[in-house]
Amino acid sequence: MTLLEARMSPTSFRALLALAVVFVMLATTGWTAVRPHGPGDARTAAVSAWMRATIGGRRLPDPVHAPAGGVARFFAALTRPQALLLARRYPLVVGNLNGVPLDLRYEANRCGLVKARADERARAASGTLTPAGRKDADRRAERYTSLLTGRRQILAFDPSGAGRAAEVLGDLATAARVAVVVPGVDTNILSFERPAKAYTAPVGMARALYGREQAADPGAATAVIAWADYTTPSGVGLDASTANLAEHGATRLEALLSALPRTQRVSLFCHSYGSVLCGVAAPDLARGQIADITVFGSPGMHVKRASQLHTTANVWAARDSSDWIEDVPHLEFAGLGHGTDPVSGKFGARVVSAEGAAGHPGYFAPGTASLANFTDIALGDYAAVRCDSDADAVCTAGLA
Repeated sequence: MTLLEARMSPTSFRALLALAVVFVMLATTGWTAVRPHGPGDARTAAVSAWMRATIGGRRLPDPVHAPAGGVARFFAALTRPQALLLARRYPLVVGNLNGVPLDLRYEANRCGLVKARADERARAASGTLTPAGRKDADRRAERYTSLLTGRRQILAFDPSGAGRAAEVLGDLATAARVAVVVPGVDTNILSFERPAKAYTAPVGMARALYGREQAADPGAATAVIAWADYTTPSGVGLDASTANLAEHGATRLEALLSALPRTQRVSLFCHSYGSVLCGVAAPDLARGQIADITVFGSPGMHVKRASQLHTTANVWAARDSSDWIEDVPHLEFAGLGHGTDPVSGKFGARVVSAEGAAGHPGYFAPGTASLANFTDIALGDYAAVRCDSDADAVCTAGLA
């Protein structure tokens, strides 16, 4: 018997061994995906140019370290022509800068998308790419065209690498309740939305939730953010088994939420690896602002118990019986794995029904109990939430 075996119970050791085998197999048998190679780090170049610029004799705020409040004061002091000049000259900075007025961010990101689309079309026609590279460039150009359709409210956009984006549905400035959809692995600019089974992609998830909110309570002042503004793991491999990318993403999520008015009640809906990010972020999010954290299809929240999230938010969990994530070992050891299964009784979350979700990506599908429950949670209508039939206690106990 090894020292490790002596210190662990037989059950824990077998689970750890299973976890190690799973992740080694995933990393070595082709189950990991290769992230497509997109343009270089366009935003870094934009930030570099921004840091050397001035307007009206004033230096521009540091886009990395300046707090949202300071950025807001800077832009409030500009004339409208000055603000538009910055948005159009430095769209990849202004469009991603927390504290910039929302309408200006949307305008900046439209400018960024137009430029990125022209760049992709030029790349595809240049003759310097492989056939696969041309196909990728064409697909990106098509995606940018889609994001430019109508007056979509693109809150964040960065074409660098695999690409990141966020979109707002509703009026974020006046919303009393805001829902943020945080997706999981293999989310990038090409998977940000899908034409088929739209509800399996971030934009479709957000649209499904916003549509149900409007149907349930047409007068409610709500907004939903499809937030794919972090670098996600590529495939179910070693990156997905650690919290490294979740930690970087948590910093970005915290920055976004810190720029929202403290009067807004925010509900996070965290899918798959996104639930790891939400678990990492939870202790540092403004207490009282975050009303709910809902995880679904979760490999864990990087803690053993919900109480270790140190949040005043209600913690909800859902998983359909057909979701393959149930078979992933839910534990954490030496940086691998993400802790206790959130739907297990020992974790301490409020477990809700996900009946009808049909697999790992189907929680926002029409007619599912999960979508109905997420809508009630987002609206704060806790009495209408349908608990999981296997839950040990009523999931809405103690809620108004």
